[in-house]
Amino acid sequence: MPPQPNSHLLRCGRFSAVGHAYLVTAVVHQRKPLFADFHIGRLLVAEFKRTHDLGWVNSLAWVVMPDHFHWLFELHNGTLPEVMGRTKSRSTLTINRALRTSGAFWQRGYHDRAVRAEEDLRKIARYIIANPLRAGLVEHIGDYPLWDAAWVRDDCVL
Repeated sequence: MPPQPNSHLLRCGRFSAVGHAYLVTAVVHQRKPLFADFHIGRLLVAEFKRTHDLGWVNSLAWVVMPDHFHWLFELHNGTLPEVMGRTKSRSTLTINRALRTSGAFWQRGYHDRAVRAEEDLRKIARYIIANPLRAGLVEHIGDYPLWDAAWVRDDCVL
């Protein structure tokens, strides 16, 4: 896949700090909708959980779309590039093994946005988990299986 124009600029000025919240997005190589398969999507979710359980992040919200994911978390250990590198690397190994494939699974890099202290994390979480609704994949978020949020699951109100 040829490099995207200015993709190298995504890394310019990237800053990560323990205790700060980040919204990250990563896309499957060639935008293949591999997470339309629930079981493959759950393998990625297991990596989110593993990263959380190891204390690298405090996961606040995530949604796994057919060809990408959005993940909101507070950084607890290491740097943003370390967390994303580990998550993408481990999920690549696990998913390639399940699919009996090899090679690139993710597009290079990822998009990240630091959440400012004054921003409402619950509002961002609701926006993230509403992605399947906006994409027309379901009519009710409770019908979509690959999402979670620290505050929203109980009330499912968007």
